[in-house]
Amino acid sequence: MSTASRTVAIVGRPNVGKSRLFNRLAKRRISIVHDQPGVTRDIIAAEVKDGDYTLLDTGGLGLQDATTPSKIIKASEAQAAFAIGAASVILFVIDAREGVTALDERVAQQLRKAKKSVILVGNKADHGMEKVSSLGDFYRLGFGEPVFISSEHGNGEADLRNAILAKLPEDEGRAEEGENKRLTICFVGRPNVGKSSLSNRLLKSERLIVSEVPGTTRDSIELSFDYKSREGKVWPFNLIDTAGIRPATKLSSSVEYFSRVRSIDAIHQADVVFMVLDAMDGVTQQDKAIAGEIVSAGRPIVVIVNKWDLVFAAFRRGDLTKYKNERDFREKFEKALHERLFFTPGAPVMFVSALTGNDIERMLKAARALDERLGRKIPTAKLNAAIVALTDRMPPPAVGGQRFRAYYATQTGNRPFRIKIFCNREGNLTEQYRRYLENGLVEEFDLDGCPMHFDLVGKKRQTIDERLSKRGQKRNEAAEGEDGDTDFAGEPVVLDD
Repeated sequence: MSTASRTVAIVGRPNVGKSRLFNRLAKRRISIVHDQPGVTRDIIAAEVKDGDYTLLDTGGLGLQDATTPSKIIKASEAQAAFAIGAASVILFVIDAREGVTALDERVAQQLRKAKKSVILVGNKADHGMEKVSSLGDFYRLGFGEPVFISSEHGNGEADLRNAILAKLPEDEGRAEEGENKRLTICFVGRPNVGKSSLSNRLLKSERLIVSEVPGTTRDSIELSFDYKSREGKVWPFNLIDTAGIRPATKLSSSVEYFSRVRSIDAIHQADVVFMVLDAMDGVTQQDKAIAGEIVSAGRPIVVIVNKWDLVFAAFRRGDLTKYKNERDFREKFEKALHERLFFTPGAPVMFVSALTGNDIERMLKAARALDERLGRKIPTAKLNAAIVALTDRMPPPAVGGQRFRAYYATQTGNRPFRIKIFCNREGNLTEQYRRYLENGLVEEFDLDGCPMHFDLVGKKRQTIDERLSKRGQKRNEAAEGEDGDTDFAGEPVVLDD
């Protein structure tokens, strides 16, 4: 993220259009936009490239909502206070049509105490100044000339961008990352498996709201952090914490639907995906569905079994008597995990605790090692030799009287590994045999956890007329060669079976 000196926070009471304004300035749909107050809870951050600053979206201040637990409202307000303290410029957003309310007045008082540079933004001015409430009320807040904008339609956007740049301090410059790139990691999983707790452990702060209430996180939150290893090395990361992914059939509102969409989008953005499981729940059907989403996106997976501290506690209480000890439980858990998530070959499995910090560094180390493997190039000769060895070891099953036959293979890409295979028939490669080849190549070239995709190029099918025509052409050319009319070097005629 940018330095704190070039940070802009959007604040205001609920439902004045803060998230829509955030998406407008960021030029991306990041925050969920909905008419329901209190949708945004955590701080959402984005880099605004054309102004070179960090933009923060916050939850509405003063939310009074019977459907939202009081502890989450309190945590959301604490997050907004954090954003106000971190920012050098505040965009104080008011509904231009409704005018200044009593709650706006209270927010203004809080901002005056913060002694920050404030830009008063009259949002929802969709028809220019026609329906804007009394201008005198805006000026009485004491923040100078208001900027009126329609974050939905873009009216006044250029004026607001100019006002922000005029308020921001001089850019202190940024160090080039060079080869030490920031690895983007993403936590995904079912609701309440501890994704935000793991994020806070990595950030070493209560930066994200954590609650036992499932669905507390709604947006996908992206943050940058540097982790200092035990050896003193600094590992730079971008971290995306996502909302819990529920089954599509169990989404009860449009907010939950968009939360799911944002979480799936985050998977596609990540370099490495941390799939979080609950140690006490095992691998559920929904966990299996989420793993399928990650595989479909072609992203590498590190499986994180969180809440391992509860396993130790259960052994101390004597609740897990059918297992010899914690090691026996771990081994059986991992075996069952690989049986259920059989389509994630070689994915590293980490048993961690967000509460105690157990094995957190090994988790990050596994992600870095996985990203390094994704950059490898497989020598073509070795790739073809491996495929021949695999097909000799276990021949492909016959499909319609024919077996799949690979003639030649070459690597065409990374992240995921893309292998182009020239073969007899694409349809002859069964899904089961495809997994066998993928698993074999992952093992042969030490690519544990790396996704692999086969691009199959089959021989072109010839029609009967094309075959007869080709045979006739060859006979004529051969006859002409015998009469001395042309020079003809005989070649074998290869027709499809």
